[in-house]
Amino acid sequence: MKFVTSVDIVPSIKKISYSDKILLLGSCFADNIGTKFGEYYFPTTVNPFGTMYNPASIASALHTAQSPHHLTPIIHHNGLWHSFSHHGSFSCASKEQLLYACEQSRAQLREALQHATMVIITFGTAWVYEYEGQVVSNCHKIPANLFVRRRLTVDEIVSIWQPVLASMPDKHWIFTVSPIRHIKDGLHDNQLSKAVLLQSIEQLSQLSIAHCSYFPSYEIMLDELRDYRFYADDMLHPSSVAVEYIWQRFVDAYMTADTQNEMRTLHQLWRDRHHRFLHPESDEARSFQEKICKRLQDIQQRYPWIE
Repeated sequence: MKFVTSVDIVPSIKKISYSDKILLLGSCFADNIGTKFGEYYFPTTVNPFGTMYNPASIASALHTAQSPHHLTPIIHHNGLWHSFSHHGSFSCASKEQLLYACEQSRAQLREALQHATMVIITFGTAWVYEYEGQVVSNCHKIPANLFVRRRLTVDEIVSIWQPVLASMPDKHWIFTVSPIRHIKDGLHDNQLSKAVLLQSIEQLSQLSIAHCSYFPSYEIMLDELRDYRFYADDMLHPSSVAVEYIWQRFVDAYMTADTQNEMRTLHQLWRDRHHRFLHPESDEARSFQEKICKRLQDIQQRYPWIE
């Protein structure tokens, strides 16, 4: 008997290896998967602008990174300067510091995009907030009456993203929909939003079959991991167990057996480097650290990006 509705995932023809450079953009689920890539020492860049949720803002970040002349939309509110293109972690009391941090993030994204061979995009919501006619990435707790809230359409998202994909055919694009529910939109509106995102990705995948694919993280969470024990305390975000499970499904779909063998070796190094001794000054701890340093030096000969 089967007690789980399994999501069938056709293994991707395009595989990810340690020769790839990976860029992840989008919702906090992109941060979760980006963290997993980091634990296995893949060359990865994750959300240089901070977490972004809607397709328009993610595409805008890509355009911004490639634009030689770009003015960051900023606003002063509650004693802080904020960027409408960036996460709240960029906000600060100094306008100059904010603009500097934003420019640094733009340079980081530009470099990552230039060298990336794999780009993983996670859409979180189709609902957007517009300030003076422009979609913002973050409202920064500015009064809601200053924004227009609306839901992007499938045609809008496709028209925004089709030129992006067409302009970079040398990269493989992996799209996914965040399994995290945006209950502030309302449960019904959240479902409508996810449906728009799924339809948009389906159309984009059909238009860009050669270098675009979809990974069903949303379906895995809702169908295979539908029990609340797979959720964090807020009952919205996936638990660490759920993230690990979805990650393993991703690995099975996008990594060859040889790459997975490499991953096991490098993950053991990551685990050893993060091991915490009860008595770090002991001879045992010092000996262990010396062995790790030697292994790290040997591994860096083949994986020079590992620090």
